[in-house]
Amino acid sequence: MKRPLSLTARLALLFAAMTATLLIVVGVVLGRAVEAHFIELDNHELHGKFALIENHLLTSAAPEARDTLGQRLDDAFVGHDMVGVLLRDAEGSVIYAVHPGLFSAPQLAGQRLPAGVASWEKDGRHYVGRERTFALPGAGEASRVTALVGLDITHHARFLDATRRGLWLGISVAAAVAAMLGWWAAHHGLAPLRRVTATVGALSAARLGERLDDADAPAEVHELVEALNGMLDRLESAFQRLSDFSADIAHELRTPVSNLMTQTAVCLSRPRNADEYRDVLASNLEEYERIARMVGDMLFIAKAENGRLPHPDETVELAAEARALVEFYEALAEERGVTLDVRGDARVRGDALMLRRAISNLLSNAIRHTQAGGMIEITIADEGPQVALRVRNHGDTIPSDQLSRVFERFHRASADRQRHGEGAGLGLAITRTIVEAHGGTMSAESIDGVTTFGMFLPREPVPR
Repeated sequence: MKRPLSLTARLALLFAAMTATLLIVVGVVLGRAVEAHFIELDNHELHGKFALIENHLLTSAAPEARDTLGQRLDDAFVGHDMVGVLLRDAEGSVIYAVHPGLFSAPQLAGQRLPAGVASWEKDGRHYVGRERTFALPGAGEASRVTALVGLDITHHARFLDATRRGLWLGISVAAAVAAMLGWWAAHHGLAPLRRVTATVGALSAARLGERLDDADAPAEVHELVEALNGMLDRLESAFQRLSDFSADIAHELRTPVSNLMTQTAVCLSRPRNADEYRDVLASNLEEYERIARMVGDMLFIAKAENGRLPHPDETVELAAEARALVEFYEALAEERGVTLDVRGDARVRGDALMLRRAISNLLSNAIRHTQAGGMIEITIADEGPQVALRVRNHGDTIPSDQLSRVFERFHRASADRQRHGEGAGLGLAITRTIVEAHGGTMSAESIDGVTTFGMFLPREPVPR
């Protein structure tokens, strides 16, 4: 496959083409102006010679002056070696000639010139001429004289040819110089782009922290550098999250797998009765269920992030869903000495099952971390273009540096909170995924032992 021209070569060729085009236009205009000037000079010269001839013909109308016409014309054309004159009478006979060698054989034989200024070549020289008829004072056609005047314009033609050759040579040289200057300018102008290319080419997973330098980059490359640096920021962040996720999931799976291996090894260490085997299998089943929940939660998050979850569009009564969940968790809350309260009401559009799961995650998380005798408040409010559902509980204060990470996978705010929970640290991550899939956002606040998680969803449009 033929390799395309580089940007530097394209710019160099563009500069050369533009320079050549402009010079060609200037050369054509200049050449035509010079040619028109020479034509005007030739016409002026022919007009002057015809005026001179006419003056002598009129002064020779008297009989005593006709015999001296030739001598007076010879005197008039002394030093005009580039001018030829032929005078013919009414019968076509040549009555006077000056430098007849300028004319071609047909013209000498009496061939008339076309109207206007005619041009011809003879012996490698260029000529222009014109024919004009004069009526001398007298009677009849016998008094008419035809004058043919020719000018040798070889010096004009040679000057024009030399000028054209010089212009074409100058245009060629200028185009070549423009190409070299264009290549030099493009090569130096694109140096930042080459540095960007070299830096990007050297990037790897181990060097994602490097950034492109845009200190001396032009505006066009500066925008590219900013875009690439932004992309590198996102890649580094995504790669870091992926690395953290890999480490976290390995850590989370290691415990149940280790428990399974230990219990199985102990079980196989000696013969046991049926009840003992049944206990080991029941314990193993719990670990399998824990692994299955973890895998199911991760699969749910992966589908949500790739837009592969179903998108039912139905009206969801948030208060009804919250009250249903309160009834479901009421026994657990009473066991822990926690009171549940639901206030407010609002409607949204979305998937009722997914939103119920999101609220359930917040509620179960609050129950686990609420102190005995505390209260969990679920408030629902219509706040203009969005609906806010907040779950507030009294418990341990989440450190401020941990609030921004509570929605990350496998993240637990502290070791103390980890001891309180049985989950794998995916509940809040799933909640955020569900809310974002509905076009909403999540928030978290924790001040003086009061922790509030908020769900902000688009309000259901009012039917028209």
